[in-house]
Amino acid sequence: MDKIEISGIRCYGYTGFLPEERVLGQWFEVDLKMSLDLAAPGKTDKIEDTLDYRGTIGLVRHLVQKSRFSLLEALAEAIAAAILASDAVEEVQVRLSKLAAPIPEFGGKITVEIIRHRSEWQPQDNLG
Repeated sequence: MDKIEISGIRCYGYTGFLPEERVLGQWFEVDLKMSLDLAAPGKTDKIEDTLDYRGTIGLVRHLVQKSRFSLLEALAEAIAAAILASDAVEEVQVRLSKLAAPIPEFGGKITVEIIRHRSEWQPQDNLG
C-alpha cells in the first residue's frame, strides 16, 4: 500500500488531564502516516484523485485547537477517526506529542501513537 506522510503539524490546543491544561492550553505536534492507493493520481496528476493534504492538515489543526479531551489517547483517536472518514485512506498512523507536559523536573515530550484501519473504523462523534 502506498503512503502519504505529514509531519510536524504544530498547533496550540487544550487537551490535558489537569483542568488548567484545558483552560490555558499548550503546544502539540502531530505526525501522520496514511496508507492509500496512489496509482491513479500518479497517472492522472490530478489533485481530485488523491488526498489533498492541505485539507488534512486543516482538519488536524481544527481538532487540536477545538477539542477539550483529558487524554492524548482520546485526541489521537478523534484525529484517526476524522481521517478515516475520508474514502481514500485505508490506514492511518497518528503520532501525537505534548511538547511541554506540566510534569515537575521533566523537560521532554510525551507522545502517543495509534494505528487504525478502515476495516475496524466505526463512525463516531468524539470531538471532546
